Amino acid sequence: MSARFIAPKVASLVGSTSAKVARPVVRSSIKASASQRAFSGVSSTARNNAFQTLKRQQVTSKIISSTLNTKAARPFSSEIATAMVQVSQNLGMGSAAIGLGGAGIGIGMVFAALLTAVARNPSMRGQLFSYAILGFAFVEAIGLFDLMVAMMCKYV
Repeated sequence: MSARFIAPKVASLVGSTSAKVARPVVRSSIKASASQRAFSGVSSTARNNAFQTLKRQQVTSKIISSTLNTKAARPFSSEIATAMVQVSQNLGMGSAAIGLGGAGIGIGMVFAALLTAVARNPSMRGQLFSYAILGFAFVEAIGLFDLMVAMMCKYV
């Protein structure tokens, strides 16, 4: 890319203090070396002069300071924006709560398998019931995690 396209981007990133430094150097170097243009549009000396004004550490420190000095986001002032936020929260909660149906199906399958196993071998009823309770706890935990995500979509 040529320095004509890079320098304004760097200047806008760095902030208002360095914009006064970076842009005139690029413009003056282009005017001074108009006869020595390379394939990229600006000679290598013009590129070096454009970026010698700010060292890498200065640029990063100014970018960090300019991003830290930004103002807080403005709160919503329109009723339409507030309604859109509410709708998106409800859609997020509804789509996250779909997993609760899966937890219900899982609990049903665990106890259906328990009934089938006890019907086949009634003497193992105690051991099978403890396995069923363990399976129920795992499926219920997944359902509770899903409910927590749904509530976070709505209220956070």
